[in-house]
Amino acid sequence: MRKTIIISSLLLVALFSALSLYAQTKNQKDGFEKLRLAKKWMIENDIKKRGITDVNVLAAMEKVKRHRFVDKKVRDMAYSDHPLPIGEGQTISQPYVVALMTQSLKIEKGEKILEIGTGSGYQAAVLAELTDRVYTIEIREKLAKKAEETFKKEGYHSVIVKFGDGYFGWKEYAPFDAIIITAAANHVPPPLLNQLKEGGRLIIPLGSTSYFQTLTLIEKKSDDLITRHITGVRFVPMTGEVLKRK
Repeated sequence: MRKTIIISSLLLVALFSALSLYAQTKNQKDGFEKLRLAKKWMIENDIKKRGITDVNVLAAMEKVKRHRFVDKKVRDMAYSDHPLPIGEGQTISQPYVVALMTQSLKIEKGEKILEIGTGSGYQAAVLAELTDRVYTIEIREKLAKKAEETFKKEGYHSVIVKFGDGYFGWKEYAPFDAIIITAAANHVPPPLLNQLKEGGRLIIPLGSTSYFQTLTLIEKKSDDLITRHITGVRFVPMTGEVLKRK
């Protein structure tokens, strides 16, 4: 009798464990399916319909898992087209703006790209889908370390992260084919222009760091700078040396 009771108890424990595992697995599958559908909606409605046509940029936006670059507590909003907090008073840019800035740079395979303002690493991951030479600088050490860990987990081993002030660029790896600044400034840092190669492109949210900026694309041609204004945006301000040179 005692053996029967013990065996019955073990069977119940096994049954509950199996049910628990099934529920966990089902929840995970449901969660992934939700994110997959949300990403599909984002690509079709928030990106394609707003003028992003570069097939390589669209493929990169499709491939990069934005939910891996945000905190778990806001993961269910990862594919909504708006910024999300990432800690340290910073945000991850809305997907449309990431796609727009990337498309504007017209990145080709093999080009060397410098990003100023790593944040959570999402923009750099998108860039890494287009070229295998991405260098990114983050002024907040915690964010730099966290982004580096995320790159390793997600397999973006070609992205090189530096903790430092992006105002001075990264002379060691210059010149760059393209430079992307993901924080607002009221002027373009001269060191970045110096590190841009002939024919290179630089994109920056330029203007008031307190209110709104103009997304500005600069092309370097024969020591001349050709400027094009793209659209109005609002980014968190660039910090560090840029604040001393207003």
